[in-house]
Amino acid sequence: MVQSRKTALKENWKRKSLKQPALGELALLQEIRARAAGMATSATVKSRVQLGIGDDCALLRPRKGEELAVTTDLSIEGRHFRLDWHPPESVGHRTLARGLSDLAAMGAKPVAAFLSLGLPRNLTVSTAGTRSWVERFLDGLLALAAEHHVPLAGGDLAESPIAIADIVLTGAVPKGEALLRCGAKPGDRIYVTGSLGGAAAELAALQTSPEDFANATESSAIRPHLFPRPRVAQAVWLRKHGLASAAMDLSDGLSTDLAHICEESSVAAEIDAAALPLGPGATLAMALHGGEDYELLFTAPQSAKLPPKIAGVKVTAIGRILPARTGRPRVVLLTEKNSKPVSVPLEPHGWEHFRI
Repeated sequence: MVQSRKTALKENWKRKSLKQPALGELALLQEIRARAAGMATSATVKSRVQLGIGDDCALLRPRKGEELAVTTDLSIEGRHFRLDWHPPESVGHRTLARGLSDLAAMGAKPVAAFLSLGLPRNLTVSTAGTRSWVERFLDGLLALAAEHHVPLAGGDLAESPIAIADIVLTGAVPKGEALLRCGAKPGDRIYVTGSLGGAAAELAALQTSPEDFANATESSAIRPHLFPRPRVAQAVWLRKHGLASAAMDLSDGLSTDLAHICEESSVAAEIDAAALPLGPGATLAMALHGGEDYELLFTAPQSAKLPPKIAGVKVTAIGRILPARTGRPRVVLLTEKNSKPVSVPLEPHGWEHFRI
């Protein structure tokens, strides 16, 4: 059979790559496969992932009575991270954390991850005594993957003028039990896990003094921007106990994400500014609009008995769901002005791509 021009060019590129000081595609694939193989050892993983890295496709087998939740998230150099600001371990951690947080929003347990990387060649180069950027990126991603018992089951590699990481995650949830955005009812209380605004506060500090964060690691301090903690265990607990009427993760900012729940549930909401749990160094504006906290935002009936902590993470009631009415703002903020309580419209000023 005559080899196609596309295949021939690809094979020629591979051979040339292997002659360069950079880590070539095949060698990088082998390293990723070897490092990922050590994770896929538990009986739970093996029961769902029948075939991982090595073939043209992975084979997944959900258990009887399960549905698969699938999410994808794109991280682009210059938009979601900067090479001169973010340690490679942070970029890898954040790449996976974003997808894990989406699974948490649905109450799904992670099943498998798929990573596609586009990299400039220099990011695959190791120098004397220094590991390559991509090796350190994998350190961060695989450490979080091991923590959540999610195997890296496949992906793709390509040379690119800028660094791009695209993560696809699959999760399992019992049929009909996924947490959704559309179940909030008037009278429900509104809750968040953890604290808000800490990621925006850390990002502001990072912009001012990136050199202070060059050696930051997941264990060096609380790092809500560099090393966010997806709330998978907390979401699974809520789903198992049937307490949440609606849920999503806080990725774009409370003002924007709460508006999504209100829109999908055809309700309105009222938030108490004084009740918001502020993260380290955060302002009220950061808590409302900062984004990337990756906490859970959920609603529950007034009758629900929620503990003060779920799986070790604080839970705070911050407001209530109201009926939607013509002329009423979708979300209002209860605050104070001149020592008097006032209610003001809370416009969605969180993150939105392509917005002018």
